[in-house]
Amino acid sequence: MSQERPPVVVNGTRYRWPDRPVAVVIIDGGDPAYLQQFLAEGALPHIARFMQEGFAVVAEGTVPSFTCPNNMSIVTGTPASRHGISGNFYLDTATGEAVVMTGPELLRGDTVLKGFADAGAKVVAITAKDKLRKQLGKGLDVSRGNVCFSSEKAGETTLAEHGIDNALAFVGQPQPGMYSMELSLFVLDAGIRLLEAGHRDLLFLSLTDYVQHKYAPHEAEARRFYQELDRRFGRLAELGATVVLTADHGMNDKSNEAGEPNVIWLQDILDARFGKGDTRVICPITDAFVAHHGALGGFVRVWCRGKATPAQVIEAIRGLPGLESVLDKEAACRLFDLPADREGDVVVISTSNVCVGASEKDHDLSGLKGHRLRTHGGTTEAKVPLIISRPLNGDYKVRGGAGVLKSWQLFDFALNGVAR
Repeated sequence: MSQERPPVVVNGTRYRWPDRPVAVVIIDGGDPAYLQQFLAEGALPHIARFMQEGFAVVAEGTVPSFTCPNNMSIVTGTPASRHGISGNFYLDTATGEAVVMTGPELLRGDTVLKGFADAGAKVVAITAKDKLRKQLGKGLDVSRGNVCFSSEKAGETTLAEHGIDNALAFVGQPQPGMYSMELSLFVLDAGIRLLEAGHRDLLFLSLTDYVQHKYAPHEAEARRFYQELDRRFGRLAELGATVVLTADHGMNDKSNEAGEPNVIWLQDILDARFGKGDTRVICPITDAFVAHHGALGGFVRVWCRGKATPAQVIEAIRGLPGLESVLDKEAACRLFDLPADREGDVVVISTSNVCVGASEKDHDLSGLKGHRLRTHGGTTEAKVPLIISRPLNGDYKVRGGAGVLKSWQLFDFALNGVAR
């Protein structure tokens, strides 16, 4: 693409046109510990090369450290306070109902993908889980050669809705299972096939964290998964793409010595203190596929629905072992740059080895049998790798080393910062 084309402005940031395809990969659950383990073993030659020849840093993701807030922060180039997506659920205080936050109408502002597509770029957005697809594809005109689909629904794609007919046939693979590493690998294989098939400018490839929920960095299946990822990253680079790697969040073991989930059942505690119905705990990690985490994470929200005040709730639980922070709405929004109109009255964040649930009876933990609970959501899972396969120019090299880089700055660094 010609460098003479004018920059594209999205949500107030000016982005240069890429001089070659840019492939952004969100390694869902890609805690830096996995890279540390496998790089030390020499198991990831392509990532090692990217880090040596290009740019690599540990960045700070969005808190709560969940999939939707971080994907939306990255794809819009803004913090959650601006784009409005701060979890998978929030409480509609007018109706008292928990609202799924994956609808495109809830996303504020435009995506970088839409901005470039509108300016004439050819854009690809592929996700593992379909819950992200519509937000990533908000405003993306697939009638102009752009593509947006999920590997979850790859067998159902149409040219009219997704920009591609029958993605399974196109990639030449069977439908991957929801609880499998193949669900993520299909995303990358589809991106590679699209890059092989014709000119593309931007690819946004978002994976799923099934493997990281199930396997720690020292386990063989985690190593095998990362080796499969590395091989595909090498192919993207071989096809001429600038490869940009990050994660939406990290992952921590939150089980006790007996191997059982180390849980604070917060709704039960608040019900015992204030009475049932007085407070409402929302676990914003919840989505349609909870077998690998039981809807347990390191960040929950409390809405005061009766006589209890936020100050009283904070006083009642602040001293509980296993809680890192108990904050009111104002403090949480200020510290983590969150949208106040979708925030709870109280925010509760656990320590690295503890998770928080609502009421014990409402969580199905049967899917965790035989495995330790590994999950995310708090500040201890907000550190993520950010790797660009090409070196940065002088200004961005200084910026990248001068302070903590936010993961939502990824497109700024990948498009404006790469040396040419």
